[in-house]
Amino acid sequence: MNASSAVSFLAPAKLNISLRVFGKRPDGLHNIRSVMVPVSLYDEVTVEETLADITVEVSDPAVPGDARNSCHRAAVLFRGRAGVPGGIRIRIRKTIPPEAGLGGGSSDAAATLKGLIALTGKSLSPETLLSIAAAVGADVPFFTLGRPALVEGFGDVLTPVEWNVPFYAVIVKPPFGLPTREGFERLGRDAGDPPGREEPPSFREWGDLVSAVENDFESVWEKERPDIPGMKRELREAGAEAAGLSGSGSAVFGLFRSEKDARRAEKTLENGKGRRVFVACNI
Repeated sequence: MNASSAVSFLAPAKLNISLRVFGKRPDGLHNIRSVMVPVSLYDEVTVEETLADITVEVSDPAVPGDARNSCHRAAVLFRGRAGVPGGIRIRIRKTIPPEAGLGGGSSDAAATLKGLIALTGKSLSPETLLSIAAAVGADVPFFTLGRPALVEGFGDVLTPVEWNVPFYAVIVKPPFGLPTREGFERLGRDAGDPPGREEPPSFREWGDLVSAVENDFESVWEKERPDIPGMKRELREAGAEAAGLSGSGSAVFGLFRSEKDARRAEKTLENGKGRRVFVACNI
């Protein structure tokens, strides 16, 4: 191993254009059906071979750097499957806020796997890579695919979707996060069979995108966190043609046809309430 070798990857955020949650599975996870899209809001992940064990350094103190970190889990699983000796240091420069429903931790883990493959030259079959990704977390398989997709199962069944609709999103992260586990518990879905498979949607026109926006978690949080419907209302008043919650929250996004319109809305939403506001486009 060469202790000086390192590679860096950008790890994009995602938006759940749609998200439906179905019955709980025997493994305790839930079946979902979601259209996910990567967007141009990025963390940066650097993976380096070292002589020590697996270590993770994170620029955001709110994100743990120990074995709870998804990148740490990804490195442990990769090393176990690929038989890579020695140590791994992972450095994460965070921009994507945690507990926002934007998939930052999962995207970082997928970038870690890409970095380990690039560093070690270990060629993994698509099936093995998907297996490792799914073992790390539900959104990690999507980020290994890296393109818009219909995501089913617990996040491990991916179907690429036709996407011909460029958009800009104004993403508003309130000063609070929402834990995913609590969101699923509040939904209260009973055990049940997975839903029947559907043909993946296609996005050829702007109306296809606008009509697809929906999220089952909005009903969970709307009374306890009135900021969420309030932010959706503000985005629509600022010109968004659709607005919704991403993932289990807490970030809300509004969809715009042009960067100019999105930047104008960005200024409206930056109103000193402790929010973080981002503008991103689909990639």
